[in-house]
Amino acid sequence: TKWCIFPMYDFAHPIQDALEGITHSLCSLEYEDHRPLYDWVVSNVSLPGIKPRQIEFARLGINYTVMSKRKLRRLVEEGRVDGWDDPRMPTLCGLRRRGYTSASIRDFCERIGVSKVDSTVDWALLESCLRDDLNANAPRVMAVLHPVKLTVTNYPQGKSELLTVENNPLKPEDGTREISFSRNLWVEAEDFMEVPAPKYKRLFPGNEVRLKGAYLVKCTGCVKDEKGNVTEILCEYDPESRGGDPADGRKVKGATLHWVDAATAADAEVRLYDYLFTDPDPDAQDKNFLDFLNPDSLITLQGCKVEAGLAKIPMPEKGKNSQGFQFMRQGYFCLDNKDAAPGHLVFNRAVALKDSFKK
Repeated sequence: TKWCIFPMYDFAHPIQDALEGITHSLCSLEYEDHRPLYDWVVSNVSLPGIKPRQIEFARLGINYTVMSKRKLRRLVEEGRVDGWDDPRMPTLCGLRRRGYTSASIRDFCERIGVSKVDSTVDWALLESCLRDDLNANAPRVMAVLHPVKLTVTNYPQGKSELLTVENNPLKPEDGTREISFSRNLWVEAEDFMEVPAPKYKRLFPGNEVRLKGAYLVKCTGCVKDEKGNVTEILCEYDPESRGGDPADGRKVKGATLHWVDAATAADAEVRLYDYLFTDPDPDAQDKNFLDFLNPDSLITLQGCKVEAGLAKIPMPEKGKNSQGFQFMRQGYFCLDNKDAAPGHLVFNRAVALKDSFKK
């Protein structure tokens, strides 16, 4: 009744801060001009406790995305993304669903610091923070995203054996696990070339490679369908090379390939995410950000093959963090915390093993 003041933000802000015990109110730069009124209210209104102080900082931009809530809302409302928690969105729930850890986000914030000048940070820095965290802590598993059959022709029919592999070579305390091996395996289609390119060190007729944690195998040929597509790769294994080391000590120049046992592998859907926009600055004043939506920002792969053990891991709670895994030679992945269910494995790629952005 003493003052006729409309309860606008400039008055509510300092009073609420003081009532809630806020010592430092951090605001974006546009509130710098409002600070004299903030300080006046704090000084002239009887408020309990410590008087709060307003400090302004610049907004953070990240390339290949938009940070405006209005524009993000438009993406959601127009169905251009799968809600606020779409793994391509720069929201905490989106990053969580994609597989970003809280440690990686804190590391990112510490690296970029706080500034009084507007700046744009490369998304690759955020990816690097996640890669560093998961490289140190994520269990290693094997998954084949583009499977083709590999038949070990001299391995006994009907035989199967268990092999022991480490969970994380950087953390011996994480122990080991057992995986099955048999005559029929799945390997990546790109790991075979009938006519090899220069310096190609994977499977081609006559070349010898290591199967991770298993044996040395030498490619002897392939089987094709009527269209000329390779449907089966043929090889022979060295029984004296269990674990990947030949008994005679010979040097093998071929690569070490990941694989899964066809008899025990689980099926999975794998989602590969990329930048939401094709332009590094889709939010510039002279641009319509919708014109730069990346049509390849999500690629969904069906019929992928993963280790049998991945079918037994607990399903994540809706909206909660899911454990991250390194799919060997592929990248870091996690179970989707929205669509994955028992009997329906859905993995999201959080980040590739190496920086994939084009310089």
